[in-house]
Amino acid sequence: MTEQDNRRAREREEIAARVASFKATQEKFQRERQDYYATTLGNAWGGFARTSPQAARSAR
Repeated sequence: MTEQDNRRAREREEIAARVASFKATQEKFQRERQDYYATTLGNAWGGFARTSPQAARSAR
């Protein structure tokens, strides 16, 4: 291989590593969004279920 071929190979490896890092970061963000959504929705429904029957009874 020539020096130019070696340089191109190194650049391809660097690009592949950057793409892999970017993909991993995006997957991490996706998991965090899903966890946040599940937690927030769970808290909302949990609060609704806890207060709704009591609120209905106390309003009577």
